[in-house]
Amino acid sequence: MQETKYDKIGTGYNSTRQADPYLTERLLYHLQPQNDRLYLDIGCGTGNYTCTLADKGLNFIGVEPSEKMLKVAKSKNQDIKWLNGTAEQIPAEDKTFDGIIATLTIHHWKDINKAFAELNRVLEDNGRIVMFTSTPEQMKGYWLNHYFPKMLYSSIVQMPSLDVIRKATNESKLKINGIEKYFIKDYLKDCFLYVGKNSPERYFDEQIRHGISSFSSLANFDEVKQGLTELRNDIDNNAFEQIKDQYENDLGDYLFITIEKKGST
Repeated sequence: MQETKYDKIGTGYNSTRQADPYLTERLLYHLQPQNDRLYLDIGCGTGNYTCTLADKGLNFIGVEPSEKMLKVAKSKNQDIKWLNGTAEQIPAEDKTFDGIIATLTIHHWKDINKAFAELNRVLEDNGRIVMFTSTPEQMKGYWLNHYFPKMLYSSIVQMPSLDVIRKATNESKLKINGIEKYFIKDYLKDCFLYVGKNSPERYFDEQIRHGISSFSSLANFDEVKQGLTELRNDIDNNAFEQIKDQYENDLGDYLFITIEKKGST
C-alpha cells in the first residue's frame, strides 16, 4: 500500500496522542455500546482509543491505512484484530459492526461519499456512528490562525464542513441525529491540533508538534519557526491573552457528531 501521511509521522505519534479520559467518556456516552456486540474504530491510528475501549470490556476492531501505525497498535494489544484498510475500503463483511467510532480522521478520507457508503455497508441496522472532528468554521476561530496562517489555511481547506458531512450521510441513507460541541479542556492527553488553546506553551514541545499532522505534514518550516518566535514574545510580553480573546467564540472547538442507520422496513 502507498505510504500514508501517518507513515511519515511514525511511532512518535503514540507518545503524544494518548486516549483522553473525557473524550473517551463522551464517545461511550454517544455510542452506547454493549459488551456482547462488535464495534469498529475507523482510522484507529496507533489504537489508543481502540485499546482503551477494549480495556473496558468492549469488542473492537481497528482499521488503519498506515502500516507503521498498525505495527504500534499491534504491539499494545495483540488480542484486538487490527486490519489494514481505509474508510472507503473496509475489509469486513456487510453489517459486521453494531457501532463505529471515527476520531479526527474524516479529513484524511479521499472520498467522503464513498466512505459513508462503505460505513453504511459494514454497519448493522439501527447501528450508530460517532464522529469526533472539527469544521472549517470552528477552525477559523482558532488563535493559531494569527501565528500560523498558511498552515491553518491548509488544514481548513481539507476539513469537510458540517453541510458536506450532512449531505454525504443523507446520500448514504444515514442520518445525523446529534451534535455536541466540545471546548478544549486543560490537561488534554490527546495532543491534537488545538491542544494548546489554553496552554500555548505546549506548542514549543517538538514532540507534540510532530504528532499533529498540520505541523508535521502541512506546515512550512520557516512559518512555524517565525510563528513560534512571535508566540514566545507575545507570551513573555503579556500580549498573548489579548490576541487569544480576539478569537473567542461559542462555536465549540470540535464536535461530536452522532449518526444513525435506520433498520430495514
